[in-house]
Amino acid sequence: MKFLGYKFKDIGLIERALTHSSKSEINYERLEFLGDSILDFLVGEYFYIHCDEAEGRLTVLRSQYVSENHLAKIFDNLKLAKYVKLGKSYQGEISKAIKGDVVEAVLGAIYLDGGLNEAKNFIKKYFDLDNYKNMIDENYKSKLQELVQGNFKCKMTYQTEPCENGFTSTFCMDEDEIASGEGKSKAEAEQMAAKLAIEKLFLL
Repeated sequence: MKFLGYKFKDIGLIERALTHSSKSEINYERLEFLGDSILDFLVGEYFYIHCDEAEGRLTVLRSQYVSENHLAKIFDNLKLAKYVKLGKSYQGEISKAIKGDVVEAVLGAIYLDGGLNEAKNFIKKYFDLDNYKNMIDENYKSKLQELVQGNFKCKMTYQTEPCENGFTSTFCMDEDEIASGEGKSKAEAEQMAAKLAIEKLFLL
């Protein structure tokens, strides 16, 4: 079976990668677990080889490419919705979380069937890593959450209050105040606080 330019020797692997738990006990969950680890490794390896930025910047770049939002875009670009098998109990559109899980499961299936080089080819073909300099992601709150969850064990909060020019927001990890930002709206102030927190925690 040929799928996304790769010919599977074991058709059962790709069938499992496209099957949600609402459809069958034989589903993508274990493959997604494997694919998630492989994705982190291969994207990290790519940036280590091709990007001269400091470790903090590499962490931010990798987080963008392995994020739920980016994986969901890849899912949509590849039109995977027509292949995913969902049970009757699943209602509504396919969520971003499931889209991301399926992409990771497909990667895990390719790795098991064809090895690391085939998994690397899949990422090179569909993840657009060469275009990292033009990667735009201004959702700093989402990015910060992914980075902190991946590197720390703590509670994250925003303390946001009105001020003379709009709002001021302080991002906290547990009881520690990390960074503060201002904006004309509450959302803008929290985005600025998140941006400054990323720079403080991961870029300096």
